[in-house]
Amino acid sequence: MTGDELREHCLALPGAVEEFPFHPEISVFKVGGKIFALSRLRDTPLQVSLKCEPLLAESLRESYTSIVPGYHLNKRHWLTITLGADAGDAMVRDLVEDSFDLVKPKRRRARRTG
Repeated sequence: MTGDELREHCLALPGAVEEFPFHPEISVFKVGGKIFALSRLRDTPLQVSLKCEPLLAESLRESYTSIVPGYHLNKRHWLTITLGADAGDAMVRDLVEDSFDLVKPKRRRARRTG
């Protein structure tokens, strides 16, 4: 997966936006004002940091050498993945979507009157 493909995948998610609050070279992908992915899309090797459920994050870090605790992020809830290594593109896409789902605004249930 290239940086352009990663950007395209992140921005294809409903309501996702790309911002640059930290540095002009660090793409920050948000939904509902919350970050779900960060990456320097032009770096080699390409890396992306994603939010993850703590138990899954721990399991992934134990199983893949390319997945480490989030760089400059809460190590329990964030992963940093080096793309092109032992975690394939399909897994990265799935983890991007999981991260998006963790932070996207939750729909409120309509209140019943009656």
